[in-house]
Formats: sequence, structure tokens, C-alpha cells
Amino acid sequence: MKNTRTIKHIQWQFVISSFLFVGIIVPTEGYSADSYRKASFDSFFQDTSANVFSKDTGTVDSSKVRLRRFVSKKNVDSLNVREISKSPFVSLQQVLKGNTAGVYVQETTGEPGNVEQSMLIRGLSMPLLSRKDIYQAQPAVYINGIPLIQDNPFMFDVQKYDYTPIGTATNLLSTLDMDNIKSINIVKGGAASAIYGPRAANGAILITTKNAEQGLSQISVNSYYGMVQKDGVTTANGQDENDFRMPFYQKFASPTDLDNFPAYLRDATNENYYGPSNWTDLYYKTSPVRAINGSITGGTNRSNFRFFGGNTSNAGNADGTKLDKYVASFFINMLPLEWLTVSSMINATRLERDRNRSFRDRFSEMQYVPDLTSPIAPNKLIYGNLLNDYDSKSIDKNKNNSIQGYFSVNAKTKNLEFMSRVGFDYNEGLRDVFFPSTMLDGNNYISNYFGYNQRFVFDNVLSYKYKVTEKHKLNLEAGYSVQADVNRYNYAYGYKGSSDYIKINVVNGSTGASDYLLPKDFIVYRFTDRQKANLNSLYGKIEYTYNDDLTLTAVGRTDGSSNMQPSARWFFSPIVSAEYDLKKFLPADKSTISKLALTASWSRIGNLILNDRFAAGPQYTVDLGWSSNPAFYSYGGFGTLSRPYTAGWVGYDIPWAYVQETNFGVNADFLNNRLSARVELYSKNNNRMLLAMPVNSESGYTSAYQSGMDVNNSGVELMLQANILSGGKDQLSWSSGFNASYNRNKLKALPGGLSEILIGTQKLVVGEAVDKFWVLQTQGVFNSDVDVPVNPANYQIFNYKGLAFHGGDPRWKDLNGDYTINEQDKVALGNYMPKVTGNFSNTFSYNNLSLDFNLYFALGRNILNQAVANRFDFINRRGQNDISSIDEITFWQKDFDASKYPVYNPWSAVQAYRSDQDIFIENGSFLKLRSLSLSYDFGGLNFLNKTKGKQNRFLLYVTATNLFTITPYTGGDPEVVGYTGIDSGYGLSIPKTYTLGFKVDL
Repeated sequence: MKNTRTIKHIQWQFVISSFLFVGIIVPTEGYSADSYRKASFDSFFQDTSANVFSKDTGTVDSSKVRLRRFVSKKNVDSLNVREISKSPFVSLQQVLKGNTAGVYVQETTGEPGNVEQSMLIRGLSMPLLSRKDIYQAQPAVYINGIPLIQDNPFMFDVQKYDYTPIGTATNLLSTLDMDNIKSINIVKGGAASAIYGPRAANGAILITTKNAEQGLSQISVNSYYGMVQKDGVTTANGQDENDFRMPFYQKFASPTDLDNFPAYLRDATNENYYGPSNWTDLYYKTSPVRAINGSITGGTNRSNFRFFGGNTSNAGNADGTKLDKYVASFFINMLPLEWLTVSSMINATRLERDRNRSFRDRFSEMQYVPDLTSPIAPNKLIYGNLLNDYDSKSIDKNKNNSIQGYFSVNAKTKNLEFMSRVGFDYNEGLRDVFFPSTMLDGNNYISNYFGYNQRFVFDNVLSYKYKVTEKHKLNLEAGYSVQADVNRYNYAYGYKGSSDYIKINVVNGSTGASDYLLPKDFIVYRFTDRQKANLNSLYGKIEYTYNDDLTLTAVGRTDGSSNMQPSARWFFSPIVSAEYDLKKFLPADKSTISKLALTASWSRIGNLILNDRFAAGPQYTVDLGWSSNPAFYSYGGFGTLSRPYTAGWVGYDIPWAYVQETNFGVNADFLNNRLSARVELYSKNNNRMLLAMPVNSESGYTSAYQSGMDVNNSGVELMLQANILSGGKDQLSWSSGFNASYNRNKLKALPGGLSEILIGTQKLVVGEAVDKFWVLQTQGVFNSDVDVPVNPANYQIFNYKGLAFHGGDPRWKDLNGDYTINEQDKVALGNYMPKVTGNFSNTFSYNNLSLDFNLYFALGRNILNQAVANRFDFINRRGQNDISSIDEITFWQKDFDASKYPVYNPWSAVQAYRSDQDIFIENGSFLKLRSLSLSYDFGGLNFLNKTKGKQNRFLLYVTATNLFTITPYTGGDPEVVGYTGIDSGYGLSIPKTYTLGFKVDL
């Protein structure tokens, strides 16, 4: 049993269970009640998207209860949720993509609901050396003040392959329904993140749902129906593959190589391979998408409620992928006393996902690779038989349940305010798998997974406003927060069941039996792991305002994490910021310059470690595996402890990593506020990060973790908003928005003062970017053996790591002139993070008719086309019992031009078509029409608007997404590549989607 060390913490389970039973929960630190006016109240959520931007004081929600906003306009970017909700996006990442400066979103596949989506705010903070690293770099996500808990990457510890995590591998941020969201705001910079602390060291996304409104009784219904368009591809069959390979055989093959020509290509009369390649209609399909939801709002000025429920069905255009989502939310607000506000919410979501049916994902789940001598035939009948086994004989159920909520009490006198709240977030994933023996060389497979993540938060905030004089004002605030997290999973898989009709792992459930929980039919392996973590935070804030022109803010906070070692349990974070409004220096005529303000901030915030194994220093584990299978936990049938040799040595005195950031900004309005602009410059340093450093093999360890890696991200962000035409009735209106961000990263330091290091296939060099491709430079080909140079000093033949070059081999550049090609001869060529990202949006309106379009671009980005490298490297990949040798059904499509690549000897000992050379580096920049929408609001018509003085809405719209992409990249969709810029060819394309929908408020 896999059971890594856990640290003892305070037990919060009984508290969480109580709130799950009652159904009331709470947001985290960052908001507090402000004022009660006219015996009515607003809903209790942060809403920084409101047009009322005060200097870090309060924000209006739905009613008169005002919530404290700890982020001001200079620190927050707000999305146009009203327009975005017209597009059928199913995840938060899709919603954010391109819609705000400084946020880079990547989807590695178009499979709906897949976990392979990431968000990076203001650059890449660390090198991505493993799949775990992308989890560490993600921003915090808050819904109504609750910091959502995500899957912990510790499940990769028991996986032989890390293509996808075990379990459902579902994106937990797909639980959101855009029709239930009022605002989405992005927190960037240390000044904005100060109140959120180390959770927001990578930035934060603040989501506010819609809530009840005083005096409003309303029924809203929203729905759309549409389709995703299947891709058009050019298929290939055995003749095409034979034509591709034959020039290499004719030029370089020996008689033995000719004798080993693949059997499936030898016989041109084999209809399975040389017949029609007609598999595409079974793989690529135009599929329906739909959604319907509704809400009811009602109540009085003293209490009100809102209920929301909805269902969304989204589909991919390939491999039968699909996501179904069910959402229910309930909000209730009460005002028992004039100075007391009580609010609560509960939000529940169910996700059900049909995964892709790729061989690679299936074999990596099973940790078993069958005979790969011949790829699956491109024949419709052969491929259809495989799909029939999936549909009728196999099981692959993926379900996720999620629930969040809060309960809050806010009390306020004239200048003194106190807020207390409790909240939680809980999600669970369940996956049941069975693959019959007909799909696996006579060996069937079964697996079961259950995992959950739970978070409890308890916050208290006390604030006091003090007016010294009319010109001098002070706002004082103090807060205390407790957060308790638990991540756990139980996982088992088994082989060799006696029959394909037995699809469950049957065990004896009697605790007194000698065979208690022992399998009766399968050879079963079990794994379980649990991690607990606490975070305690205390902060104080002072804000000074002079004459409403100058605002100075200072925040000091201390955070204690149980994932840190006892010698460095706590971290102190200082944050200072200033804002100066230059309105008094501007001319009275606002026709030129309407507003001008300067902002500056400096911050240092601790960065949390996601894994608790670093807290205790040197430790034991139950890992008795080896490099090809790291998950064995017994020796000779007996459970045994060992040092974590494959996981890496952990020593003592590991300090907090932290983020230190400096920001300068300018906010300006021009032409009577018709043009708004904001420019922000930043320099962000991620310091004292851990890095798994290589160690001597004699130690037995693969690595040792050391602190001391520093990475800097610097850049500039530009945001423009213009009302170009401000037409009235029967006149055209045109508004336009543009945002762009430039970012570059640089490795500033490595542990131990090293200047460079090679980890796996990635090279880190101080002074260079951490996302660089390090590749060999090609200078042609050796036409014959006599063309290969010889070192005149020692008569050594020009070689690759000791392997002599021959005719037909690539001529790689020898940078240091030692007649040996190795890692020292690789050069930094290109980077997988874009230098510039941005968005250009426009809205044209004429009366009730509107046309919107959104362009998204990423520039200065490169892709390593490994998919093409693998096609040319067919000799080294052919028939190998290795997961990297798998050919999917998409092997039989023409997606590259072989004539654009040099002809090398594929039998060469130097692996001539290795991917780490410059011929496979391409420009991955792109411009994409992200969305196009045409809508008309019939709400003004008399038969829909019989109640005078109250404007109903009946919006009818058509939307198309991902209509075209302009790119120099010769592969597939340039967005659909791995996090490290490697295009393996496995990602499903992001489909074109067309929907017709309506939004009605009654």
C-alpha cells in the first residue's frame, strides 16, 4: 500500500461534516459588511466589476449590503461577463483566455472537461520539469470569497506514466456556469494580493455569482443549442505509408533491413491496410451541444433568496468525447437587525465525462503495453470493431461532485465594523474502468478510483475608519484566517480476471474473515495516500488618504503553514502601495485629458508548497519500485519501508519560497472619458524555490531537493477601451477594447551557486529564460563516410557521444570544436512561452441589434514538432514494447509535408531524426477569431414588456467560436501543444462551435 508520511494537524472533519449537514458555508478573507441603508441589503459577495470604484473601500453587490473590497481598480482587470456568456465555454480557463492582459491560458487538448488546461499570471514562475510543476504555478480561484481547492499532484507518485493523472482527470474549474456568474476579476501584483496572502502568490481569480436583490422578483431562463463541427482531414493508407518509407529503404537499407520491412506493408493486396482509409466518420463527428438553466429571485427588504439550476452538455468533435454538467445554487440573505447582516450560500455541481479512447491514455492507465508491431488498420470495419468493444464490453465512468458554501455574520456601527464567516469547498472524483481481454491480447483489466479534496476556512476581520480632518483620513484593519485542507485518494487496479463478464473486483467484506478484502478474481494492486495541511494567517492594514488625491497603504501579514519545516514555519510579508491622482494638475477642459493617476507598489509574499513531504526533513516511504515502475510497496510479499530513493532526498532547513514584486502604473482617460488607458510595468521575482538537483548515483537517490532557485519575470501590460461612436436611438454605436502584454523570464540563480544544470532533457542556464528550447544546429548531411571529419590532434572520428558519424547522418554544429557532439553543443533556440499575448474586441450596436467579435493572439512563441520527428524516426519506434511507440488511428492522416525535411539515414546509431534539433522547431505564433456573436433584444416590444417601468429582456443570439486561425505553424492547432511547447500530436483540436440561444428575464 502506498502510504506516504503525513503530518498531524488539528482535526477539522467534525466541523466540515456539520456544515455539510446544515448546508451553510462561508467565503475566505477579503470582504466585510459596510453599511445598512433604507432597511434593504445587497448580497454578500465581492464584486470588483462594479462601476463604483472607490479607493479600496467598498463595492456594491445586489442590494444595500456593501462589501469590503481589498483590491482597487488599479489592481484588478474585470471581464465582460455579459458578452462572454453568449459563448458556450465550459471551463474558467476558456472564459479567461485572451480576455485580460497578463493572463496566459493554454489548452493542451480540445477534449471538453479535460484537466489539461492551465492559467499563468504574469509569466512562467518556474521551469516545468515535470507534470507536478504546472500545478504549483497556478493562481488561486475564489468563488464568492471561498478559495477553491484543486486536485493535488501527489497522485503522480504512483504512476509509471504521467500523461494524465489517475482518477477522472476532469477539470474542476468546469463546475462554473456562466449564466450564474455576475463578475470575474483578475488580481495581479502584490498590492492586490496582500489580503489573500500566500494562496495568491501566483495571482488570484475572483468570481462573484449572481445573488438575490432587494425588492426584485424575477424569473430568468437561458438556453442555447448548437453543434461542434468535425475536422476535415486527408486520410492515408498503407500505400501512402509505403511511398513515404521507400525512399529511405532504397537509399540506406541493408539486405537485413529490407528483410525486416514491416509485415503490414509487404502485402499490397491486404485490404485492411491498402484498401479504403474510411475510418474518419467513426472518429471525427459533428456533435450537438446544448444548455438550459433558470433562476428564481424573490423576497423582501428584510430577507430574500435566489435559486439557480442548470444543465450543460458539451462535446468534442473527435473520439466520442463529451461533458455533462448539472448545477444547483441557493442563496439566502437576512437582515434581523439594522446593524446586522446574515448571508449564506450553497452551490453544488455534478460532472460526468466521456473521455477519449486513445491507446496511449488507456495503456498508461494500465501500465501495460501490448504488441505494437502493427498499427491499427485504417479500415472502417476494423476500427469499428474496436469501438464496439468500447461501447458494449468496456466500462469507463468518470464522475465528479463538488459543493461549496458559506455562512457569514456582519456587524457595523458608525465607524467600527466586524465580520466573521465560515466556509468550505469539497469535491470528489470517482472512476470505474473495465477493459475486456479482446482489447488487450487476452488480458482484461479493471480499476477503481475514489478521491476527494476538502477545504475549511474561518475568517474574522475588524476594521475602523477614522477621519482626522477633512483632508486626512485613516482606515485601519486587522484580520485572522484559518484554513484546513485534506487531499486523499484510494486507487486499485487488477489484471487477469477469469471472465470478461465479471467487471467488478469482488472481495469478502466480512471483517472477521481470513480473506477480508482479498480479491477473488483479479490480481489486484492497491494504493492510498492522504495529505493534510493547515494555513494560519494574521494581517494588519493601514490606509492613509490625503485630500482624496494621495493614498498610501501598508499591509503586514504573517502566515504559518504546516507544510513547512519547524525551523521556518512562519513567514512575514510586507506590502506597501501608493496612488496619486493628478486631477488638480489637469486642465478644466476635459476634452483632452479627463483623468491621470499614478500607482506604485512593492510586495513580498510567501509561496506555499503543495506537498507535505518537505515538512519533516529526511523520511521513510513505502516505495520499493524501480525506474520503470515506481509503485511497488513490498518485498517478497512483505510490506517494507525504504528511503525515498526515486522521489528524492529531502534535507533540513528548507525555507519559505517567496514572490517579490515591484509595480508601476499609469491610469488615464482622454476625450471626455471616451478613451481609457492603463499601462503597468512590473518586475516579479520568485526566490528560494526548491529544485531537485542531480546527485551521485552511488547515493542511491535520483536527486536531492535544495532551495535557491530564483526566476524573474518582467513585462508591461497595456489596456485600452474606447467608445468610438456613441450613437443614440437610430444611430450606430461602436466600442472597442484592446489589451496586450509583453513578458520575458530569466533564471537568476540556481541552488549551490551553479551556473547551469541539465535535468532530464531540459537545460537550465543562469541568465537565460527557463522556457528555452536547447537543440542541436543542423548544417546539412554527410553524403558519405569520407565526408566525416577527423580530429587531427588524436585522429578521433567526429562523433555523437562516442558514436562515429557515417554517410547519411546529420551534420550537427560542433560549437566547442572538440569533434564530439553532446549537450555542450546545444544552443538556446526559441521559447515555448509567448512573448506577447493579447486580445482585440469590438461591439457594434444599432438600437437593439448588436454584433460582437473577439480576436485572440499569441506572438513570439515556438513549438517543437515532435509528432513529425516521430514519423521520420520510424525505425527506432517500430515494434518497440514502449508506450512512445504507439500509433493511434490518427496515424492514418496526412498532416505534414515530408519534402520540407532533410533525408537522413533512419537506421543511424546517432538517431538522426531525434527531436532535439533545430529542424523541428517552428514558429508557433497565431491569431484566432475566438468568437463572433450577433444578437437582438426583443425586450422592448409591448407584448413582452407589459409592466411599464420595468424593462424585461428577451435576447436572441447566434454565436460562433474558433472560426479561423492564422499561423505559420505547419502542424495542427498551435494552441494544442504540451505545457513545454512540445507537439506530440495527441491533443484533440479545439473545434469550431455554432450555437443559437436566448436569454429571458421575466
